[in-house]
Order: sequence, then C-alpha cells, then structure tokens
Amino acid sequence: MAVAPVSSAQIAPKSIATGLLLATLGAIAFSGKAIIVKLAYRYGVDAVTLIMLRMLFALPFFVAMSWWASRPRAGKPVAPLTRKDVLGVVWLGVTGYYLASFLDFAGLAYITASLERLILYLNPTLVLLLGLVLFGRRIGRRQALGMAISYAGVLLVFGHEVTLQGADVALGAVLVFLSAVSYALYLFYSGEMVQRLGSLRLVGLATSVACVLCIAQFVVLRPLDSVLAVAPQVVWLSVLNATLCTVVPVMMVMMAIERIGSGLAAQVGMVGPMSTMIMGVLVLGEPFTAWLVAGTVLVIAGVFVCSRARG
Repeated sequence: MAVAPVSSAQIAPKSIATGLLLATLGAIAFSGKAIIVKLAYRYGVDAVTLIMLRMLFALPFFVAMSWWASRPRAGKPVAPLTRKDVLGVVWLGVTGYYLASFLDFAGLAYITASLERLILYLNPTLVLLLGLVLFGRRIGRRQALGMAISYAGVLLVFGHEVTLQGADVALGAVLVFLSAVSYALYLFYSGEMVQRLGSLRLVGLATSVACVLCIAQFVVLRPLDSVLAVAPQVVWLSVLNATLCTVVPVMMVMMAIERIGSGLAAQVGMVGPMSTMIMGVLVLGEPFTAWLVAGTVLVIAGVFVCSRARG
C-alpha cells in the first residue's frame, strides 16, 4: 500500500511547536547561568577563577562546533577564513563572550540573579542606542517608549535592592550593564559575519577565542596551584554551567531559529527574566517582592514594544 506524501501544512505545525519548545528551554537554560554563579560564590571562589573553569570545560565543545561547521558540505569545502574574518572573530570573541562574560560574573557578586537578568535583557534597546550613537540611525517613538518602559523597570528593581543591600548593588549593576553593552556590540557587528560564515561556525570560533582568553587571564592573574584549593562543588557547578547553561542553550536557540526564525525566537526568550526570578527565589532564597514582579513586567513589556516597533 502506497504511503501518501506528507504535505508542508502537516509538517509546519510540528516544526513550529518544536521550535517554540527549543527556544523556551534554551532561554530557561541560559537563565540558569546566573543561579549557578551565585551558588558557586558561596564557596569563596572569585570571578577570575570561576569564569576560567566555565570556559575550560566549555572549550572542547566549542572547538568541536567550529570543526563541525567548517566541514565540506555536499562535497564542497567551506570558504577559508580571510584576514578580515580572523580579526572579526577575535573582536567578536573579545566583546561578545570574553568581556561580556567576565563583567557579568563580576557583577553577580554584588546583585541578585533577578536584577542581573533584567539588565542583560536590555540588549535590544542597547543595540538601538548603538545605532543612534555610531551611525545616527533614528529611534522611532514606539521604540523610544519601549526603551523608557524597560529602563523604568530596571531602575525600579535597582532602587529597591539598593535600599536592602547598600551601595555595592550600584557597582554590581554597573558591571552587568557594561556586560550588556559589550554583548550589544557583538550583536551589532556580528550580522555581516553571520551571513558570510554561518551562525554555527561564527559562534564556535568566537566562543573558542573567549575561552582561551579567560584561561589566559587566570594564568596571568592567579597562581596555577590556586585552582587546587577550589571546592569540589565549584568544579561540578562549573561543569554544569559550561554544558547545561552554555553549550546546550546555544544549540537549542540556534535550532529554534532554524524552525521559527530569529524574531519569534527572541520573543519566546522573554521567559528568561521570569524564569531567573523564579529560580532565584526557589534555589537561592532571593526575596520575592512586588517591586521585583513590577520591574520584570515593565522590562519584558518594554522590550516587546521595542521589538515590535518599526521605527
């Protein structure tokens, strides 16, 4: 008995559902990074050592990702890297993964995981601001409104944390905000290279550069035998951070984008701040307040308005 061909209409709903699930799980897994970092800080480790361990365990996966994406396809070799490509990969590795990750880890020593995630979620608004500052691109009224709503939400949570935890919150918020700016630079300049190299190849190469830089930073700033004093719990948390909260969500989000597109995947990513808030309360015992809920709603709403606006 002949089997009838499956129509695209039959495939599409399943593909969309799979993409939405992957995007959701990827956003939640990304959010878990801050929770794991906060847990590791309880064992007396510093940011330089902690990020080195994370990148050390993640490096083999990203090297493998680069190799896989650089294989010949359909018998045709991929385009070799030009000098411009190499410089671009190094730049994106420094801004998008090394500097952004280190500043983020350092800031988490002073602020809650929930506030950290809200600040990082301002990335789309920072990309718009970079376009205005660097190229004079106009920001539309709805975009400006969305930005104002988002920053109001962050300021609301920030102001509440300052009253509870003191001035160190300001230092942590500045460090995480600079991390968001650094990653926005990566997003801003990566578009052309993604088209030329492909997202998987670019991510693998740029993150490999960042991993090497984080390891080199530890070698320069810390005695090598200091890693032996790290608590075993920190090592296992770093393994979890490198795999479940770094490599796995990168793959999930990329597979989601293939199925539902970057726009819808970005909107699904709005579950990130909410999932961080919930995990922060349940795992870390962070305070659950009306201020936090209101700030989270404002940030998510503002980014949604901003992303839907066309200028």
